[in-house]
Amino acid sequence: MTETDLLYTLALQHVPNIGDIIAKRLIQHCGSAEAVLKEKKQHLLKIDGIGSVILGDLFGAHHLKEAEKEIEFIKSNNIEVSFFKDENYPEKLKHCIDGPILLFQSGAINLKQQRIISIVGARKITTSGMVFCEDLVEKLAIYNPVIVSGFAYGTDITAHKTAIKHQLQTIGCLAHGLNQIYPKVHKRYMVDMEKNGGFFTDFWSSDGFDKNNFLKRNRIIAGLSEAAIVIESAEKGGSLVTADIANSYNRDVFAVPGRTTDLQSTGCNNLIKHQKAHMLTNPFDVPYILNWKLEEDTKPAIQKQLFVELDDTEKVIYNYLKENDKQQLDGISINCSLPIFKVASVLLNMELKGVIRPLPGKLFEVI
Repeated sequence: MTETDLLYTLALQHVPNIGDIIAKRLIQHCGSAEAVLKEKKQHLLKIDGIGSVILGDLFGAHHLKEAEKEIEFIKSNNIEVSFFKDENYPEKLKHCIDGPILLFQSGAINLKQQRIISIVGARKITTSGMVFCEDLVEKLAIYNPVIVSGFAYGTDITAHKTAIKHQLQTIGCLAHGLNQIYPKVHKRYMVDMEKNGGFFTDFWSSDGFDKNNFLKRNRIIAGLSEAAIVIESAEKGGSLVTADIANSYNRDVFAVPGRTTDLQSTGCNNLIKHQKAHMLTNPFDVPYILNWKLEEDTKPAIQKQLFVELDDTEKVIYNYLKENDKQQLDGISINCSLPIFKVASVLLNMELKGVIRPLPGKLFEVI
């Protein structure tokens, strides 16, 4: 977009009573943000859902002055800006009704033809939750996904750091402008983050720090991704908000179950109980549910010493398939006396090891 387009869009974004949904409606009706700010009030009032309260402060000259200041910040810090109609605006976020009209980014983010998942969870993550998160990212690395999170304490920074360790692109969605970082202790990770992805925000450099901003930024975490994964959560928390938003966007949601006595598992257990999330017990549940396929050159070679590579459950399924070729998932589940979700994750693991392969019609056979 041109600098003039950016100026007027920033000015429109600065109006207190106009959020992203209303702003998009006005732009759609008038053709551009500049046209909105130059349109007569009585004409705008004829638009469905637009009232005098919303338009009360629309024509204040201070909005353009503040927009000019923000443009100076954007220029001096080499910040990339994407308008919701632009080609460089994240594709999945375009389909979110409340996606930001402007998205600011730093780093080297590339979302073209990428698998994108968000990983969220408790800030006070347990040791077992941290281990699961690290194992999840490590196992999924062969699919080269982009890891999105909120750059906060606990689960967020664990996901980001593990992604960097395995040379995966990772994106931190911030609840403030790009002129600051929270928590400050995470400033040490910024260089690596921007080398391996970067940061997104829809907040200005002049925006004050507000705890409500964290809930607002969660829509970007959910909207960017094809699936949201909740590692741990208490009965209430920002992670559950992200999961609810992801569900409203018709995204897949995964939750890691825990013991009923573990407070940090209450939120995840409730998501599963109320059928708002897939139960995630094995990292390979994610590619199975999302129907991710490996490129041929990334598939592991077949091992000669087969049973050195298979655990007991895999051996049972392997032997059954060897004797009863080309079987479906439910048939394997019944004949091997295993829950169907367990069979699904085990089959995917065996496919990655190169000992079985899927066939059309949800059939499987031994290689």
